[in-house]
Amino acid sequence: MIWGEGLEDISILGPGKIYGKGLSRGLGFARRDLLPEERAAATKPDLSFPPAVRALVEKIVPGPFGTPGRDTLPKGVGNKAISLKGCRNVTFRDFTIYHGGHFGILATGVDNWTCDNLKIDTNRDGIDFDCCQNVRVSNCTVNSPNDDGICPKSSYGLGYARITENVTITNCLVSGYDEGSMLDGTRKRREEGPFGHGPTGRIKCGTESNGGFRNIAISNCVFEYCRGLALESVDGALMEDIAVSNLTMRDIVNAPIFIRLGARLRGPEGTKVGTAQRIKIDNVVAHNVAAEAGILIVGMPGYTIDDISLSHIFIDYAGGGTAEDAARVVPEDEKIYPEPYRFGKLPSWGLFARHLKNLVIDHVEFRVAKDDLRATAWLEDITGVSIDHAVFPHVSAATALVTKEVRGLVVTNSPGLSIENSPTH
Repeated sequence: MIWGEGLEDISILGPGKIYGKGLSRGLGFARRDLLPEERAAATKPDLSFPPAVRALVEKIVPGPFGTPGRDTLPKGVGNKAISLKGCRNVTFRDFTIYHGGHFGILATGVDNWTCDNLKIDTNRDGIDFDCCQNVRVSNCTVNSPNDDGICPKSSYGLGYARITENVTITNCLVSGYDEGSMLDGTRKRREEGPFGHGPTGRIKCGTESNGGFRNIAISNCVFEYCRGLALESVDGALMEDIAVSNLTMRDIVNAPIFIRLGARLRGPEGTKVGTAQRIKIDNVVAHNVAAEAGILIVGMPGYTIDDISLSHIFIDYAGGGTAEDAARVVPEDEKIYPEPYRFGKLPSWGLFARHLKNLVIDHVEFRVAKDDLRATAWLEDITGVSIDHAVFPHVSAATALVTKEVRGLVVTNSPGLSIENSPTH
C-alpha cells in the first residue's frame, strides 16, 4: 500500500501500473483476494476468515457506529492501493491500478486534489474521496464490477463531520465488466442474477453522508454495463447545489438516476434527518435500462427533496412489467441501506418520485422495448410539479401518469399525456 498522512505538495505520476496482488477486498477475506485467473482455476477457494483469525478480530474493541464490521482485517493485511489522509495540494496523473483491494484510491480529508487520466480495473471501489474539498477528477476510466467506480463520501472518518464540496467529475468512463477485462480489452460480462445482483460500477455521492455534499458538478461522463447515477443523503447531512449534465448510459442494471433522502442516521446519537435540494440533471441519454426501476427519486414523509429539475432526457427501458407489478405498493424503508433494488420492482417503468417539493420535468422522453402494463410515471406526495414537452408512451391497459397527493400540477406541450389520480392504497 502507498499511504500518506498530513502531507502537502505531493504527486504520483505515471506512466506505470500499481498491481495490488497482495491486497484483500475485505468482506470477510482474511488474506489477499484471488485474481480473476486464480478464481477461475480454483474449484473451491477458501477465502473466509480462519477460526484463529476470526477470534483475534472479535477481540478488537468496537469503535463508533458498530465498527469493526465485515471489512475489518487482521494486522498485516492491506486493503487499499493508495490511501491519503489530511493532505493538501495533491496530483495523481497518468497511471494504472489493477486489483486495488477494497479501495483503489481512498482519500480522506484531502484538499486541492487533482486526479487525471487514471485507468483503474479493480475488485471493489475505484476512486473514493471522503470529506475532501476542491477535488478535480477528469479523464479517468474506472471498471469496478463489485463496488462503486467514482464515489464521493462524507463520513465520520476524521472523527468529526466534514462536508465534501467544490468537486468536479468530468470526461470519465465507469463500467462493471469482469475485473481485468477493461484493461485487456475483452470487456467480459458476468452471468446476470436477480435484480440487485448485477455489476456496480457507477458514480455515486454517498452512501456515507455525515458531512454532506455541496457544489458538485458531474459532466460528460459515460456509464456502461453498470448501475446508474446515485445521489444519497441518509446520515443526516445536507446535499445541495448539484449539477449533472451530458451523461450517456448503456446497459444499466438498475435505476439510471437515483436520488435518496433517508434516515439510516449512522452517526453520533441525536443525528437528525438531513436535506436534499437544488439538484439539476440535464442532457442524459440511456439505452437498455433494467425493467425493474426507472428514475427513482424518494424523500421521506415529512422530509421532502426540494427543487429537482430533470431536463432533456431520453431513456429507453427493457419493459415487460405486469399488471401485478403496477399494483405493487412501494415501501418507505427510510432506515435501510439506500439502493434502488431494495424498493423492489416499481409500479411505474419510467419515473417514480415521492415526497418532493418543486419538481420540473422538461423535454423528457421515455421508450420501452417490450409492452409494459405499469404506469410510465408515478408522482406521489409532491407540491409543485411542472411538466413540459414530456413524451410518456403507454399501452392501452396502462396509464401514462399516475398522481397521488400531488398539489399544483401544471402540464404543457405534452399531447396524449393521460393522467390518473390514484386512490390511496
